[in-house]
Amino acid sequence: MSVTMIEPGQTMPAIEHHYLNAEKGIKSWLTTVDHKRIGIMYLISVVLFFAVGGLLAVFVRLELLTPGRTIMDAAMYNRVFSAHGIVMVFLFIIPSIPASLGNFLLPIMIGAKDVAFPRLNLASFYIYWAGGILGIIGMLSGAVDTGWTFYAPYSTTTTTVVWMTLAVFVAGFSSILTGLNFVVTIHKMRAPGMTWTRLPLFLWGIYATAIIQVLATPVIGITMLLLMMEKLIGIGIFDPKLGGDPVLYQHFFWFYSHPAVYIMILPAMGVISELMATFSRQKIFGYKAIALSSMAIALVSFLVWGHHMFVAGQSEVAAIIFSAITYLVGVPTGIKVISWVGTMYKGSISLRAPMIYAQMFLFLFTIGGLTGIMLGSLNVDVHLHDTYYVVAHFHYVMMGGTVIAFLGGLHYWWPKMTGKMYNESLAKWAAGLIFIGFNVTFFTQFILGSQGMPRRYYDYVPEYASLHAFSTYGSWILGLGLLVAFICFIHSLIKGEQVGADPWGGTTLEWLTTSPPDAHNFKRVPLVTRNPYDYDAAYDDLLGDGMGDGASRTPVVSPSRS
Repeated sequence: MSVTMIEPGQTMPAIEHHYLNAEKGIKSWLTTVDHKRIGIMYLISVVLFFAVGGLLAVFVRLELLTPGRTIMDAAMYNRVFSAHGIVMVFLFIIPSIPASLGNFLLPIMIGAKDVAFPRLNLASFYIYWAGGILGIIGMLSGAVDTGWTFYAPYSTTTTTVVWMTLAVFVAGFSSILTGLNFVVTIHKMRAPGMTWTRLPLFLWGIYATAIIQVLATPVIGITMLLLMMEKLIGIGIFDPKLGGDPVLYQHFFWFYSHPAVYIMILPAMGVISELMATFSRQKIFGYKAIALSSMAIALVSFLVWGHHMFVAGQSEVAAIIFSAITYLVGVPTGIKVISWVGTMYKGSISLRAPMIYAQMFLFLFTIGGLTGIMLGSLNVDVHLHDTYYVVAHFHYVMMGGTVIAFLGGLHYWWPKMTGKMYNESLAKWAAGLIFIGFNVTFFTQFILGSQGMPRRYYDYVPEYASLHAFSTYGSWILGLGLLVAFICFIHSLIKGEQVGADPWGGTTLEWLTTSPPDAHNFKRVPLVTRNPYDYDAAYDDLLGDGMGDGASRTPVVSPSRS
């Protein structure tokens, strides 16, 4: 049989049958159990909440453009920055990569037809939206002004937090069910030959994240439940007037919320590993070290919550221990960074849009990590705690890390999800604007914090005015960059060229399927015979075996004969 070879980046005629048109109508989407459709619905949802949270951030920065009142009073400012934090953390960053990209890609990358519990997967999506609706009600009630941490006793005595804490409580179940589904899927549904040492590194990040989701999320659930009980029926748990202990709330909250930081960043690290390998045309440097470092980060994440409480009155011995373990987190993180740099060394680097985001991640996340070491130092943290230095550090880790990786992964897998290629020049312009805007916005805040500007303040002395204005200007550039990226994706859906199965020349299993993938992912169960990042072998055709449209690599899989 004669076959036309398909080179990376070559356009293809439109695929007639795939998951997007396997069934028609809104009902088919709302009742689907196809992990790919559920991933797309999650993607639309988290982007929607990202837009809401981003718009709230623009209002916060606009208010801080000048001293005194600019566009809102102090009470409204407190409610707006609280809503911004709650939406961004609980409704966007935590579910962003695992729920959207993870749902779409995990079964395909292990050679399965779906996740282990498809109906539970759909249920978790609706539970997520139930939490989102409750959060919207909480925002519209206009009473939550505690920040995203809901610190007691303020939250139990001066404000109504029931709707918002209920939203976090409900959304937590979605996180738990998703994590449970992913753990079982990876354990039980890997294709023949897909050993643990052949898992793509993105899945190691998802797996470590899922373990944290299952073990840590119940803690925030019970904490929110206790907070609601104290507010509604006056049980003394956190309020000292009722015999409670407000520091106990901080222990409960941060025992979840610091592992939650790694729920946000571990999938991002997995994305970066895929991008580094593909666009360096290199076998990943230190595969086992990167995989095991993900598990190490997941373990250590449960042991460092006390570094958020250096000024909360805990014992000196406890503070020293938490500080030391905080430094320990830098070891597995440093292993990843060294491995990514090693992967690029002597590689054939292609600076396509996804790789540009990977380089941005490497730069921005490294700054976030190094400034975290500063905050982990006891004597330094006493001065920097609750200043804009913490705000900048948090955003360099979360936005400079998770959001940048999310954008990089979305650019990387967008052709696979939609079958359409975006405009590369427009994507690069968006990345440039985002990088400039981000650094102008948040690096300025390191300077503000080091000079003593406290966070969450509505007003400030005139000496800080120029830096605040500069940071606000940066937020406009950042917002423009994100808008250009959004336009780039929409333009792709309308006028983008159809691509083949493997536009980047990737080697993992998802690049063997058509673009967009078939409703059942593969027409035949793949048999994995090689490690995932082998770029030395030539292309071979598997079209006759029903594996895809011909853009596959023989070192990765061969068609199963069983």
